[in-house]
Amino acid sequence: QVQLVESGGGLVQAGGSLRLSCAASGINFSRYAMGWYRQAPGKQRELVAQITSTGNTNYADSVKGRFTISRDNAKNTVYLQMNGLKPEDTAVYYCHGDRQWVLTKDDFWGQGTQVTVSS
Repeated sequence: QVQLVESGGGLVQAGGSLRLSCAASGINFSRYAMGWYRQAPGKQRELVAQITSTGNTNYADSVKGRFTISRDNAKNTVYLQMNGLKPEDTAVYYCHGDRQWVLTKDDFWGQGTQVTVSS
């Protein structure tokens, strides 16, 4: 059974920091691209950051220079370090993992963790 379990969300003042963690089980973690998405009330879910199985990263323009995604394959965990938080970063943050096979694609979602940034 595949599970992605996020932790580390919470309430923080603007300018503060949080680190989100996503622990994966039931998959060959090192083979998966991992990402963080977020969804604010009334808005569509959007990509925040991704890290490939080889460690390449990409970020949404809105978080570049403030957020850092990383992974620890030995711990089957992906992280999102969020610095310089702004009220507009308030959202539910979801962990996502995917792997492209020859003819199919696996993808999995976590249950989400709430991040609230107060002004």
